Amino acid sequence: MTEQYHRWYSQSLSRNMEMLVFGTRGYPVILFPTSMGRYYQNKDFGLIDSVRWFVDNGLVKIYCPDSIDTQSWYNKSIHPADKARTHMAYDNMLHNEVVPWAMHETGVGKVAVAGCSFGGYHAGNYAFKHPEQVGHLFSMGGAFNIKMFTGNYYDDNIFYNNPVDYLPGSNNPALWHMNIILGTSEHDICKGYNYDLSNILNQKHINHWLDVRPFARHDWPIWKEMFPHYLSTIK
Repeated sequence: MTEQYHRWYSQSLSRNMEMLVFGTRGYPVILFPTSMGRYYQNKDFGLIDSVRWFVDNGLVKIYCPDSIDTQSWYNKSIHPADKARTHMAYDNMLHNEVVPWAMHETGVGKVAVAGCSFGGYHAGNYAFKHPEQVGHLFSMGGAFNIKMFTGNYYDDNIFYNNPVDYLPGSNNPALWHMNIILGTSEHDICKGYNYDLSNILNQKHINHWLDVRPFARHDWPIWKEMFPHYLSTIK
């Protein structure tokens, strides 16, 4: 499996960023790490290897950007307003740097976004904010409400990065054309977040699949079962 390491200076974040890319061609998939994870986490925990067949056969090209969670939502030393502003810069980096990069390299006009646990938040938030760029959303054990990081403070940046708040009022037509899979499991600590998001999508008549796996917990073994299944739905 082809693997490339990229390091560049991000104008959006005013800092260096790192990313691993797997494959040479195929549908571009932006794959986020879990809470405070690094760009190599999905490789180290075997998630990349679980979809080796798709990569080796040129069906997908997977982009694993670094996170900045420790500087944004998980940074307990700054005000919630600064957490949100920092995350907005990360969103700009994805929108202006990583996603256009992936589209250009693959020649595909949209991307898939995916992630496990808090990586599912990143995938879902990006997809719902920029549905015109996203053809597929695959969340595995995702959490979609960031108010746990903001206390009693609330502003527009928090609102527009909290999918359960802004999605009910969003009417971008591209939302109704996205392939959305919300993967969770019977004993997933984030199961409730997935039911809440599914209810919002149902109220808007947005087609999606709430995939609840029996017996499994919020951990890598079930995510490694889900991810290849979900990639097989890319047309």
